[in-house]
Amino acid sequence: MPRASAADAAETARRILDTATTHFAAHGYTAASVDDIARAAAVTRGAVYHHFDSKPGLFAAVAAAQQQRVADAIVAATRDNSRADALRDGSHAFLDAITEGPAARVLLVDGPAVLGWERWRRLDAEGPERELRAGLREAGVPPALLDALTAALSGAMNELALWLASRPDDAARRQAHRALDRLLDAVTGSD
Repeated sequence: MPRASAADAAETARRILDTATTHFAAHGYTAASVDDIARAAAVTRGAVYHHFDSKPGLFAAVAAAQQQRVADAIVAATRDNSRADALRDGSHAFLDAITEGPAARVLLVDGPAVLGWERWRRLDAEGPERELRAGLREAGVPPALLDALTAALSGAMNELALWLASRPDDAARRQAHRALDRLLDAVTGSD
């Protein structure tokens, strides 16, 4: 039997990853089954393990892809902005990106437990937190406060995202964005 080409293998891995993302978001990590994911992706269980080694490895790949998707949304929202607007626009982009689709469940609910706190923090530090830190620096936050304010605002935004994810209506989204504006005003000294 001929071996799959690199393009075929990449397509299979992508299909497994997309299916797993949907499955983990809908059912959570604990209830997710590699057999169900393989069946839904139209591959064998062996193909899942070939590409991702294990269920935790598959979840880690899903989490990394979601973290990158959120970071990309932040970058896109701030690409052509002035320094004054970048923190606010990037923060609002974070809130929207993490609460639309599977990211909240994968990253904020299951992520810390499945990946472990250190690995979860490292993923955040390499994506959204990096963008938040840059935005705070550009907004004029003094270096002596940068680490503490990054941690405080990141935690507050994650909690706000969890709150919003459990209330999928327009009124809650407006409230969440107003609350975020108040937090940002307090952090940057704006009114």
